[in-house]
Amino acid sequence: MEASHVSALQLKHAGLERKLAEEQGRPMPDLVTIQDLKKRKLRIKEELAHIV
Repeated sequence: MEASHVSALQLKHAGLERKLAEEQGRPMPDLVTIQDLKKRKLRIKEELAHIV
């Protein structure tokens, strides 16, 4: 179970990274969206650190 949970978190983190890169690449990026994506990525990263 732990390995599948880690895999799921890693996939979520990668998805957020893609969304973040996409938003930052726009001509007029939404700073609130960027901030939200970064916070969500950080929460996942912290959760991964506690598991591993």
